[in-house]
Amino acid sequence: MDSGSESPESSSDFAFAYNDVNFSDRILRIEILPDSTGSKPDPDDSLADWARNRKRRRDDLLNNSDEVAMQSEEQILVCSMSDMEDGVTREDQEEEAVAMIEETPAALDMATHLLSGHEAAQGKETSSSMDYLAAQVKTIHISSPILAAKSPFFYKLFSNGMRESEQRHITLRIQASEETALMDLLNYMYSNTLPRTTPSALLDILMIADKFEVASCMRYCSRLLRKLPMTCESALLYLDLPSTILMPDTVQPLIDAAKQFLASRFKDISKFQEEVLNLPIAGLEAVLSSDDLQVASEDAVYDFAMKWARMHYPKLEERREILSTRLLRFIRFPCMTCRKLRKILGCSDIDPELSKKVVMDALFFKAEPQHRQRALIAEEANSSFCRFVERSYKYRPVKVVEIEIPCQQCVVYLDLKREECAHLFPSGRVYSQAFHLGGQGFFLSGHCNMDQQSSFHCFGLFLGMQEKGSVSFTVDYEFSARMKPTDEFASKYKGNYTFTGGKAVGYRNLFGVPWTAFIADDSPYFFNGMLHLRAELTIKK
Repeated sequence: MDSGSESPESSSDFAFAYNDVNFSDRILRIEILPDSTGSKPDPDDSLADWARNRKRRRDDLLNNSDEVAMQSEEQILVCSMSDMEDGVTREDQEEEAVAMIEETPAALDMATHLLSGHEAAQGKETSSSMDYLAAQVKTIHISSPILAAKSPFFYKLFSNGMRESEQRHITLRIQASEETALMDLLNYMYSNTLPRTTPSALLDILMIADKFEVASCMRYCSRLLRKLPMTCESALLYLDLPSTILMPDTVQPLIDAAKQFLASRFKDISKFQEEVLNLPIAGLEAVLSSDDLQVASEDAVYDFAMKWARMHYPKLEERREILSTRLLRFIRFPCMTCRKLRKILGCSDIDPELSKKVVMDALFFKAEPQHRQRALIAEEANSSFCRFVERSYKYRPVKVVEIEIPCQQCVVYLDLKREECAHLFPSGRVYSQAFHLGGQGFFLSGHCNMDQQSSFHCFGLFLGMQEKGSVSFTVDYEFSARMKPTDEFASKYKGNYTFTGGKAVGYRNLFGVPWTAFIADDSPYFFNGMLHLRAELTIKK
């Protein structure tokens, strides 16, 4: 049996026994039925051609899915790349079969008579008998131990203890488009190599290896495909492999590589907006699942997902279904702003019960203390969906506490990762998400800049007001930082400032130390890899 751990390089090589009567105990008879017009692939097909041909073959098979499986005196296994196998039996025949000889329809007169007679007995007239008249037949000598060692399918076939397991002749019925791939698969089961390694050929072999449960060949095809240059076309094709794949672990590395390629290719959604909007849902899921997605905020990720859904699913019922079952699980609601969460509650595109759940979960997470948030993030570390992990946002998420009495006030918490701060050198900036006080939008920004004497680099923190005409706005502000989780926030600077559109105020050297001391491994300003900042804004009347 195929243990699932072998590699072609380490497996035994039985190429000498392939189709050799001296090393074979059975005869495999392959009935090759003609494909519908234009559905047989060319060996040099592009991946796009392969995909079109596969869809056409699949549609043809679905249209003929009501065809009755024939029975004769021989064991017949009907196998196609899009349908499950059907097995029927016949009495053993001891006649010699000539290896790899293509038989003419005339040589099939008796079999055709038996098959069509069976149809007549059923009182049915179908096109099946015509298919047999047009079929070609190949015979090949096979070794049941070799095939059984590679494939659970053949192992069960040869060892089930019933009459079928003692038959010397086995017949497989396939479509013409599957012939080359099947012969390549049989060759692989003896030699552990494949004669054709083009992408379309490997995909054909992968599909038929799945039907015969040859896991080692599926892994081999998957490995060869991963070594080929990845394109958007090929990545989307790998993600669209049929769900009938019986052994998904064998192709999972290929699917993961396809997802990683698309996530990296479209990391900056704003730069490739039109291309991403035209991706099929599997491609969009690969992009939205990435931690490295470069977007302004999680609000933007949500807006983009909604735009895609409205474009591809104009009907509300279908849109709700695709959002609830496929897309919303990739949105990290706890990283969204409270303003956007409030809008989600009134969004008609989402089922009301679902919108309430995701918003409540997000708000509960935001309300958790930081040690509890870290624990929740750690619990999700091995999960397929990371609801709490922040992406590479252009605007860093903040936690805001608003107070109305005795005066309008808000307390804003901003956490920056050490690596984020390190990347600011020598003149970078990082911005927070917007927050609001008295109906006016503000933001925090961390800078790497020169001190006032231009003698060394240092870390600065600034408070800015979103530009909105010539409005004038006066606030008291205070910047604080916390050095340890158990410490209170220690005040660094405070002041009073009257903002006008686009203005900002802050301190060039928040901690009064050079950049090298601020970012050093033993820096007292980071714990658990995070810099914890707080800004308190107050409007005094």
